[in-house]
Amino acid sequence: MTGSSLSALTLTRRRALGLLGAAGATGLLAPNLLGKPAFAAPPASPSGQIIVGFSQEPTVFNPLMPRIEVDDGVHFSLFDALFRIDPEGQIQPALAAEVPTIDNGGISEDGLEWRIKLRDDVTWHDGAPFTAEDVKFTLELVVDPNFRSWRTAGHDLVRDITVVSPTELTWRMETAFSPYISILCETFIVPKHILEPEPDRNTAAFNHAPIGTGPFKWSNRIAGDHLELVANTDYYGEGPYVERLVYKYIPDLTVLYTQFKSGDVDIVGNQYITPDNFEEAKSLPGKVVKVVPTATVESLYLNMGRPQFQDPAVRQALYAALDKQTILDVLYYGLPSTTETYMPQQSYYYNPNLPEHEFNLERARELLDAAGWAPGADGIREKDGVRLSFTNSTTSGNHLREQAQQFLQQTFREIGVEMTISNLPPAVMWGEFWTQSQFDSVMVGVVFMVGGDPDVTSRFHSGAIPIQGGRGANNNQYVNPEVDALLEEGTRTFDPEARREIYWKVQEKIREDLPLLPIFQYTTVRGYKEGLEGIEPNINTRIDTWHAAAYYWDE
Repeated sequence: MTGSSLSALTLTRRRALGLLGAAGATGLLAPNLLGKPAFAAPPASPSGQIIVGFSQEPTVFNPLMPRIEVDDGVHFSLFDALFRIDPEGQIQPALAAEVPTIDNGGISEDGLEWRIKLRDDVTWHDGAPFTAEDVKFTLELVVDPNFRSWRTAGHDLVRDITVVSPTELTWRMETAFSPYISILCETFIVPKHILEPEPDRNTAAFNHAPIGTGPFKWSNRIAGDHLELVANTDYYGEGPYVERLVYKYIPDLTVLYTQFKSGDVDIVGNQYITPDNFEEAKSLPGKVVKVVPTATVESLYLNMGRPQFQDPAVRQALYAALDKQTILDVLYYGLPSTTETYMPQQSYYYNPNLPEHEFNLERARELLDAAGWAPGADGIREKDGVRLSFTNSTTSGNHLREQAQQFLQQTFREIGVEMTISNLPPAVMWGEFWTQSQFDSVMVGVVFMVGGDPDVTSRFHSGAIPIQGGRGANNNQYVNPEVDALLEEGTRTFDPEARREIYWKVQEKIREDLPLLPIFQYTTVRGYKEGLEGIEPNINTRIDTWHAAAYYWDE
């Protein structure tokens, strides 16, 4: 990182601290390192079409249900939240007329009483007016025990929601919960008049043809191929500037890149251009290619419910046998950054003092020997009737992950561990197989935080294990009472310095326990056609199409 980048980062952190003190919110990620581009004037009315290529298929269109990053990409186009977080890490009003703070009376000094003022010029895609009733309905639906919601953390503390007027509502928090305003940045509001009459909101027709307030309206979907959105010309905010926005599903990353080169895809979306194609891509005529840091951390996720992973010595040995630097250098051309934690290195809450990983096969063997894992007749270790064998899964068609899997498979075999590979199509991989902990281990990239907030309750708290009845995304079934206590303390703490101390300890415990084996933090190679304007990376969201309303052709 250059000196000027460090200076900008420091200034951003100071600004974030000031923002937090005023809003009672939590720390945010530092801005992306590209700077804000200068845009030409957008067209007066929507025109043209943009095709975004995704390597994973969006399949969840109710934004309150369990979802992955590519689903988010579509949700940002169709829906709005009360607030959004910009590339500078600042929270901005969206459906809300202002961001509530202690100073403006939107949040009480103790963080318990909230007052939200809404815009009065918003309509749903079907023409119905958006009101405070929709916000109340959404916040209550999220915690409805009969609804399969994605995240309830924070929402489950909201009490006594009162609609004061069509443009104002209040509620109180059962306890102070510092991450809540960041959570509201990713809680898309859904229409009461559409969903309330439905006997089962889990299977409502809305979930397959959604109606939102966002810059684009639902048009049609061809499952397994693409979906098409059209401009919402009544949108209250910026844009939209294109008539049609198409999300195209191309599962093979090589084919995705080929279609970008040929011009069949205007923007390479998630999972972007693979590092092995970077040298060629940056010299392609008529293309803009940039390297962008992201909050996504690639890791080997271990299902702690499996007996072979419950011994800490096994997890430590696997980590010692994980040659992450070779994976990084050979497969990813040195573009990402190695890491020891789930926390992005641009975060104010990143702990730089964690033990540094050392690739050491002899150390791995010693750990397993000392723990009583003895090689069997075929060389695979066993202990107490448990064979040290497991399956690793990821998305089919991701050739870099597949090569990394094959490399790990060979290396683990050298220490007496059998890893078989069983990859699945994205729609299957990230369905119940992932959410209901049906895997042994997974190679996966995860954004662990919401809106840049350091709270990871939904990922690591024992009460957030879906397969055990919890609400959250602790899919590897990690349980540590000390981490639970730290996470609970973190959500009751508003002071950024105090929170940083707490989340440094959380990172220390996760690094010690190794429920996941961190490999690297992604730096992605992103590309789009020359002439496309309005594209701005945002490390504080987990998808690049966070503001497709601003896209347009400069022609």
